[in-house]
Amino acid sequence: MVIGMKAFQHFKTITKHKIFVGKLCFRIGLYKQGILHDLSKYAPCEFMTGVHYYQGDKSPNSAERDEKGYSTAWLHHKGRNRHHWEYWVDYTRSGLKPGRMPNRYILEMFCDRVAASQVYQGKKYTDHSPLAYYEGGKHSYIMHPDTRLLLEQLLQYLDQHGLDATIQYIKQNIDKKR
Repeated sequence: MVIGMKAFQHFKTITKHKIFVGKLCFRIGLYKQGILHDLSKYAPCEFMTGVHYYQGDKSPNSAERDEKGYSTAWLHHKGRNRHHWEYWVDYTRSGLKPGRMPNRYILEMFCDRVAASQVYQGKKYTDHSPLAYYEGGKHSYIMHPDTRLLLEQLLQYLDQHGLDATIQYIKQNIDKKR
């Protein structure tokens, strides 16, 4: 694929994802996060990596990581976006320690996972998809137990009850300020 076409396709993919996350965030009342979500993906250090490793059906950061053993774009991204659990992991003398994520960022992470599944899977998406993706990698996640508990609760609720019911559940039961 020609570089210009890859740039356009990558731009379309990240913008579609951002719009999907924004709509979900707005539905649960996280307006500021819905607007500001993933703006760093448009920064040159993330965007150009995304263009270079663009595939269309999964994150370009994974392809960069496969090639180099790490992803410079991901290191930049996770350090600027609080909806990623990696943002909340600190290195101490006793090793890596996860901090508890505020609920508003756990909710944005939930929206991010749903939207990523919707964008990358397209018509194959089901409300089980975000849980299945999470289950495939959770063994390596360094999350605070409270963060893990709420995220898993929401992903399981989505799987069992669907998106509209999960949005209602969040609005009625989850304190966004905590």
